Amino acid sequence: MTASDISSLKDSISHFLAEKGPSGQTSIEALTLDEGHAHLILRTTAEGAAFLQSAHAALEEQIKQHPSVHSLTLSLTAHRPASAQAGQSKGTGGHRPLALGKRPSGRSAPPEACLPDVKAVIAVASGKGGVGKSTTAVNLACSLARLGLKTGLLDADIYGPSLPHMLGEDQKPTVENGKLRPLERWGMETMSIGYLVDKKQAMIWRGPMVMGALTQLMSDVSWGALDVLVVDLPPGTGDAQLTLTRKLSDKLQAGGAVIVSTPQDIALLDARRGVTLFEKTETPILGLIENMSYFCCPHCQERTDLFGHGGARKEAAALDIPFLGEIPLLREIRCSADEGTPLVLRDPEHPAAKAYMAIARTLMAKLSDSKA
Repeated sequence: MTASDISSLKDSISHFLAEKGPSGQTSIEALTLDEGHAHLILRTTAEGAAFLQSAHAALEEQIKQHPSVHSLTLSLTAHRPASAQAGQSKGTGGHRPLALGKRPSGRSAPPEACLPDVKAVIAVASGKGGVGKSTTAVNLACSLARLGLKTGLLDADIYGPSLPHMLGEDQKPTVENGKLRPLERWGMETMSIGYLVDKKQAMIWRGPMVMGALTQLMSDVSWGALDVLVVDLPPGTGDAQLTLTRKLSDKLQAGGAVIVSTPQDIALLDARRGVTLFEKTETPILGLIENMSYFCCPHCQERTDLFGHGGARKEAAALDIPFLGEIPLLREIRCSADEGTPLVLRDPEHPAAKAYMAIARTLMAKLSDSKA
């Protein structure tokens, strides 16, 4: 794969769209080429989408004629003018995603229930960024897998996907029977938008496009039979959280939400907002985790509460939700994430790894209780 391969493939796609489709209605949002597998995301209007519904089989054939392409993953997002939205539901601001989505034929598949064979979903959330939520989600998912649960891990952060790096995974998903196959990593089924686009690609999408992409990562992926799907949500209380609670309300009832926060007041203030969102959507709250709870000097072992200590425990008591445990701020946690091997697998006897495992056992018990 070379830059000239990508450039010539883009030229071929652009030529097809310009020659066959309505003028100026469709453009290339992102394109990657990895070991013969092309990943293409097209941005289009309603008129362009109508054309692609009938012509994307021909487009696929055109792309596969390129000597560097053997297979293709195709996704479609759309921007519709507000005037075209008359009579439709409000609140989208005139924009909506269109799911042509990763299908090898030119026909749209009928809508399916999200995750029909997944027993429970655990959403790992935070009110703000920078609190170590993704690291926590990955280590908890690995811990649940180590405990014997058939586990999946979904990176729901469309703007800043970190799962591929944290799992040390650089392969691309394949398509099977019209759906993406999750990548098996560390005994888990995993999926991220980061698997589909170049890591340098900025996802400059409006909220409805993010919701459409997240829906595809749930509906257009062959997750199979799972005991639990851990979802690493983006920080905040926005579109991704609302999409998840709406699409997977039944799965969340069997699982629930875990809130990650650091001990200081400013982080806890945002954590409260996360708790409020899940309460308003009637999502069970499994508990609050205090991450970066304290720091131990690797030389003298002196403990320092860099961000304070115990704030999350007090907040959990004030909100009347369970407190799940403390995770220290340690170099080993950061190194394991950067190296692509979660700490619970890299050093299972490490005190922080044991802390993750203890929380995972608590969550596993809660999943068992919900079945009773």
